[in-house]
Amino acid sequence: MVEEESVRVVRCGGSELNFRRAVFSADSKYIFCVSGDFVKVHSTATEECVHILQGHRNLVTGIQLNPNNHLQLYSCSFDGTVKLWDYVDGILIKTFVVGLKLHALFTLPSAEDSVFVIINKEKPDVFQLVSVKLPKSSSQEIEAKELSFVLDYINQSPKCIAFGNEGEYVAAVRDFYLSVYFFKKKTTSRFTLSSSRNKKHAKNNFTCVACHPKEDCIATGHKDGKIRLWRNFDDDKKYTYTCLHWHHDMVMDLAFSVTGTSLLSGGRESVLVEWRDATEKNKEFLPRLGATIEHISVSPAGDLFCTSHSDNKIIVIHRNLEASAVIQGLVKDSNIFTGLMVDPRTKALVLNGKPGHLQFYSLQHDKQLYNLDIIQQEYINDYGLIQIELTKAAFGCYGNWLATVEQRQEKETELELQMKLWMYNKKTQGFVLNTKVNMPHEDHITALCFCNAEKFENPTLVTSSKDGHFKVWILTDDSDIYKKAVGWTCDFVGSYHKYQATNCCFSEDGSLLAVSFEEIVTIWDSETWELKCTFCQRAGKIRHLCFGRLTCSKYLLGATENGILCCWNLLSCALEWSAKLNVRVMEPDPNSENIAAISRSSVGSDCKYTPYFDNTSKSLTKIFFLTSLI
Repeated sequence: MVEEESVRVVRCGGSELNFRRAVFSADSKYIFCVSGDFVKVHSTATEECVHILQGHRNLVTGIQLNPNNHLQLYSCSFDGTVKLWDYVDGILIKTFVVGLKLHALFTLPSAEDSVFVIINKEKPDVFQLVSVKLPKSSSQEIEAKELSFVLDYINQSPKCIAFGNEGEYVAAVRDFYLSVYFFKKKTTSRFTLSSSRNKKHAKNNFTCVACHPKEDCIATGHKDGKIRLWRNFDDDKKYTYTCLHWHHDMVMDLAFSVTGTSLLSGGRESVLVEWRDATEKNKEFLPRLGATIEHISVSPAGDLFCTSHSDNKIIVIHRNLEASAVIQGLVKDSNIFTGLMVDPRTKALVLNGKPGHLQFYSLQHDKQLYNLDIIQQEYINDYGLIQIELTKAAFGCYGNWLATVEQRQEKETELELQMKLWMYNKKTQGFVLNTKVNMPHEDHITALCFCNAEKFENPTLVTSSKDGHFKVWILTDDSDIYKKAVGWTCDFVGSYHKYQATNCCFSEDGSLLAVSFEEIVTIWDSETWELKCTFCQRAGKIRHLCFGRLTCSKYLLGATENGILCCWNLLSCALEWSAKLNVRVMEPDPNSENIAAISRSSVGSDCKYTPYFDNTSKSLTKIFFLTSLI
């Protein structure tokens, strides 16, 4: 194993678009959204990204239009700076160095030379709302160290802060508390809801807040799905509130229209609710938005709304509650059962997307190309419901075929399994379902692979399963008197001493098939399906199998669950070498002899590696390039 050069990590895209509320330009032509340490500028008409504002060195946590120049945009970041942009030309105008981690940003027309930010001091869970004075200077980078305290003990989320009645007061919610700070009187009123554990008050927690733009009215969302409208809150004793209730789960965000005649709310039901005149009876709905509504924004002109969703998309909505544009980012599911694949045709990244779908994502353009509905059933968002999961997928024959596996298991003895074969249609430029196989195996499918050798004219697919078998599927003529057609059928079933089949892969020329049965690797002739030889090192169950390519095609690599990487020589049928390496992913380069192996551990390694630190897992990830197998 030789480390030829250090690995340069390049970000290709896929950042969250739903981390913060999106912001509209004054003329509603553009919509701005944070995307990692970038700010993206999209056209509301075409959905295209027209500019990427780059300059922050850490996560962007807030964006707001400059209230004194609507062709400019403010942004703040964890890097401790506030930046001012000309978004029309995509140019950075000024950088204000605050020096503290900034969690959110707010602007007011009445505060010409100041912005409001959320910071945390000393204790990690104690946040403050402060005003930052922005000095006037001809320099491009200016220190902004003059901070004025406004509110303490607030939530770090910008959804829990709102300025009302043209900036006369600011409202903040956290836990069971509502705080209102009046700028002119410099006084704070606090209101508390019951936090008792009985059913009536169990979910009184505040989740978000919005203020009426012209009247003294504050709307708060709650964990129990209720919306409270607060009035007379300038008096601690005479305050009143009324309740609106439609959401069955927590209210995720609220926003008033520009005139204040309507209140918008959204939550986990994936429905945008418009409460007209803030009354229970007069409400309109925009349903089936596809995922939980995380944020709601209203354009300054009042003609457009937008919703940000948990599946990393932004929907632009007309005033009459008709969706007009969708900006879709990379959908990040909690479980990527299919792993990462590359579509041989479009070179798009392919993986699990929204439930029951495969997403095709262009890393070159940082946008989703399309979704392929695999399961083809309406998704029901119910925590107690056992869903059908898309667990496996593989491309074959240079992108002409796609195999997918879906499963559902409510009880241990009740496994529902289905395999589908999809054919690429040149006319529609997409995949069309060709063959559906119910219960292709009697237990979970552990792997599937196509034979992609050029000499094989007839497409071949192999599946392995915990039922102790691997099956060979071939494409056959399925024509009848009405039409010509092709379909897939099982051609061969193999096993080895009733062990579970855990992995399978073809050699580069397609002449050999390797199938692992727990700790044993078997090699099969792909023409006769005869067993040629076996390898057994008793180093643990085989986790990954990979044939060498080009001049290394005589070698087979196998990684075990016990952290051993083995290399077998197919000519001598013997172990060539082994190394202690806990490989989590192993992938061959289709254009060279290189194989990338990725390992994770909490301790170091004696092998040469190029490390990078994964902040999410707090563990060291090592990328090994096996440039030569001997």
